[in-house]
Order: sequence, then structure tokens, then C-alpha cells
Amino acid sequence: MLYSTLKNSVVGPVLNRVYRHEVRGLEHLPASGAIIASNHRAFCDSVFLALALPRPIFFLAKSDYFTGRGLTGWARRWFFEAVGQLPMDRSGGEKSLKSLEAGAEKLRQGGLLGIYPEGTRAPDSRGYKAKIGVARLALTARVPVVPVGQVGTEKVQPIGSNAVRVRENGTKITVQTVFGKPLDFSAYYDRADDFEVLRRVADEIGAAVRQLAGQDYVPVYAGDVKKVMDERSVSVDRAIELVQPAE
Repeated sequence: MLYSTLKNSVVGPVLNRVYRHEVRGLEHLPASGAIIASNHRAFCDSVFLALALPRPIFFLAKSDYFTGRGLTGWARRWFFEAVGQLPMDRSGGEKSLKSLEAGAEKLRQGGLLGIYPEGTRAPDSRGYKAKIGVARLALTARVPVVPVGQVGTEKVQPIGSNAVRVRENGTKITVQTVFGKPLDFSAYYDRADDFEVLRRVADEIGAAVRQLAGQDYVPVYAGDVKKVMDERSVSVDRAIELVQPAE
């Protein structure tokens, strides 16, 4: 109920008035459960993706959003739960697998689950190596993956900043959300524990997303690059040089 109200009566009308949102490829959406895999440049990616879709979309949200204390923590947890977001533990191991299983259950029920294959917001406009979590989820839940390229959200929220812009050179900012044809990985459904298969599937998903978004490829993990940037106070390009190629 809250999801529908926010989308149709609050957020949607406001953003559609402030920004120009172009949506293409909705005919590619399957009627059943599917993973919606998008590039990730800004926090508002999730907002524009939800506005573009005719059906509700769930996201695996950072578990920190659900564990805060006090009134602020309660309000944030209530909001994320009310709009159907699922807590994702990123620490790895059994906790992460349990989080992915919650997402898989939504997919089995016929829902749409939003995933950012890179695992975090990119540190610049390029596309980074996809993590295998999206592949494991697709094979475990046995659903197609719809690649999505989002362009322009980095103008709304500049990369590395939480500031929000409403104009670019005095004109409305255009955000494009482009859905590609579903990727079918049914040939690998019985090999969800094979790392080489997971790596191959994740790479194919990442490549499809980058093609739609018009992004150049950087063969390392975005999270590793951002960590080096923070620890050594270096530029994106220098951090990429210091990070070992992702395996």
C-alpha cells in the first residue's frame, strides 16, 4: 500500500514534473519472476527504476538500514520494510547466502527483484566487474535476468556526492531507463555451485548492462577500487592501477 502511494501519488508526480524520464524496452519484461539487473551510478537509480516499472520491484537493501537504534533507526527500518525492501548482509558466508535466499523466495513468488551486479555504486561513469551473487541468485531461483541501462542519474546525483540537482545548464535533466531482452540461463540451472559457471553468467550479465548503459569496462571490482581510494586518498585511475585484477 505504501509502495503504491509513494510511487503514484507522491514521488512519481514530483519527479516527472522536475525531470524528463525516458523509458524504453518494457515489452521485454516477463510476466513471471525476474531479476532486474542495472548499472549503479547514484542512489536515485532505485527510484527511477521503480518509477519505470509497471509492477512493484523489491531490492536487497544494505542490512544497516534495518538495524539502527532510536526513533531515527525505527523510522528508517519501518520505511524500508513498508516499501518491500529486503535486508542484505554483505559480510559474506552463510549470512549473505541467507539474504540471497530471501530474494530468491520473492522471485519464486513471481516478483521482480532489483540487483546491482557491481555490488555498490561505481566510483565513476564506467562499468565494473559483476559479482557472482547475481548469477547464483538467477540459477538458484531459476528465473531470467533482464539487463537495464540507466543513463543520466549521475547528473541528478553527481558521483561521490549526495547533492541533488534539478537542472543542467538551465534545462531539465533527462534520465533514460532502458530494458534489454531477458537473458536465459536455464542451461545452467543445475550448476549453481560451479564457480566457473557463476563467473561466466555474471560476466554475461555485466556485459549486457554496460552495453545498454554505454559504459566502458573496468575489469576489477568497484568496491575494491573505492576501498583503495578511501585508504590511500588517491584518484579513481590510480586506485584501479593498485587493485589486482578481479578473478
